Amino acid sequence: MFIDVHCHLDFFKDNEIKKIVERAGKTGLNIILTQGIDAKSNEKVLSLAEKYDVVKAALGLYPTDAISLSDKDIEKIIDFIRKNRDKMMAIGEVGLDYKEDEKQHEKQKEIFRRFIKLSIELDKPIIVHSRKAEAEVIDILEEVKAKKVVMHCFSGSLKLVKKIVDNKWFLTIPTNVTFSEHFQKVIQVVPIGQLFCETDSPYLHPIKGEKNNEPGNVIESYKKIAEIKKITLIETEKKLEENYKKLF
Repeated sequence: MFIDVHCHLDFFKDNEIKKIVERAGKTGLNIILTQGIDAKSNEKVLSLAEKYDVVKAALGLYPTDAISLSDKDIEKIIDFIRKNRDKMMAIGEVGLDYKEDEKQHEKQKEIFRRFIKLSIELDKPIIVHSRKAEAEVIDILEEVKAKKVVMHCFSGSLKLVKKIVDNKWFLTIPTNVTFSEHFQKVIQVVPIGQLFCETDSPYLHPIKGEKNNEPGNVIESYKKIAEIKKITLIETEKKLEENYKKLF
């Protein structure tokens, strides 16, 4: 079975989502793990998981959204996740984003620590965002002793990629791997037993310049892994399915 371990179905309109899920099914996609990024989004992804058998929910709080919230609001989101632990597959999307607003970095780190501890408490994988904060994310995950980790669309150096491998965490290969030399190199250096595929749809389309990516395109990531690892597409599919069952 093909798996999209990270996307944002709730970014699409309701009438589009039905068609997207149907198209994904025709490609052989069996699991679409869609991510929550705030209170409203978490509720939406849960409702999508209830509506469509292939859709699974991850509940989280996007780092740049988190910094504008009060401690009380963050705790409400954490309580919501606790209450819905049996309806979700993972904590995500959470992490650090240092693209802007340097003053808020320490607050982001503290919030990230809370979500790592929550993932350990609930024994759920944590799906991690790490824009321009790749080394810091790894340091905090090691500090809090996270075990079940998926590094989403990790753009850090290959030295940091090796650190992730050594920690026995997982990395995702997004669909823009079709033209991204970085992610092609990640496939080369990471054992297949520590890889997943993702679309991050509606972002990271496999055709450069195209927009509105969708889960059905995750097959392009599988194809590139198969090509670089010099194994069949079926072998790739089976191995990543094993990874999913092992972690989730």
